[in-house]
Amino acid sequence: MGVIATSVALNLAKEANLDLVEVAPNAKPPVAKLIDYGKFKYNEKIKAREARRNQSTAEIKEIRFRLKIDDHDFDVKKGHVTRFLNGGDKVKVTIMLRGREISRPIGGVELLQRLADDVEEYGTVESKPKQEGRNIIMTLAPKGKKVHTQSEQRRRGAESRAERQARQAARLAAKQESQAQAAADAQSAILRRLPTRSKPARRAAMPKMKTNSAASKRAKITGTGKVKHVGSAMRHNLEHKSARKRRELSADDVLRGGQAKKLHQLLQK
Repeated sequence: MGVIATSVALNLAKEANLDLVEVAPNAKPPVAKLIDYGKFKYNEKIKAREARRNQSTAEIKEIRFRLKIDDHDFDVKKGHVTRFLNGGDKVKVTIMLRGREISRPIGGVELLQRLADDVEEYGTVESKPKQEGRNIIMTLAPKGKKVHTQSEQRRRGAESRAERQARQAARLAAKQESQAQAAADAQSAILRRLPTRSKPARRAAMPKMKTNSAASKRAKITGTGKVKHVGSAMRHNLEHKSARKRRELSADDVLRGGQAKKLHQLLQK
């Protein structure tokens, strides 16, 4: 519509039942639109959300070295740095000095330069080695790769968490299985050591008496049918006893119950 007065623009917005929204306040002259202000704010919020989602941010990984690191450990650390750079992340490399090593920091600088030369294909030196207290620090940036967006970083984080949880679940299952197997082996070993229970031997039946000679020596039947046990009158029981006591010990005892019944049967054979 071109350049018009503010009052005219307000009248046009009122007639169209819309809002007069200034979209470029710093322009000369300022730019305004006749739109629904609520819809305009909603669209601006959606655009801001998409911008934040697609915002490119770099994640900084850190690798630490000792000055007297051996070749194998150096190769392992270098592999981690290469993996981080291939993933689009920056890497902060730190050399930790101990004791008198702080007086000779040139060794740490040379070690960092060696690492930078080895990973030159994957990254470049963003900040050169510099000493901060007992540490020497250098930062590497990925070469020829864009840093990951926040959405991609979230996806990578979720994948790494899922892999870590799967590994933990596998280790836990293997541990439980080994514990169960060990418990089963221990139980079987205990059972093997236990003595086997044998059935108790049956007591041999007492042979049946075929004669009443044994019973007749020890018992007799009186005229009234009572069974008396004949006193043994053993000599050592009768020594140093009174006449009355010797008579009591030598007297016959009347048997009753099952014992009398059994002897009665034997004596009548």
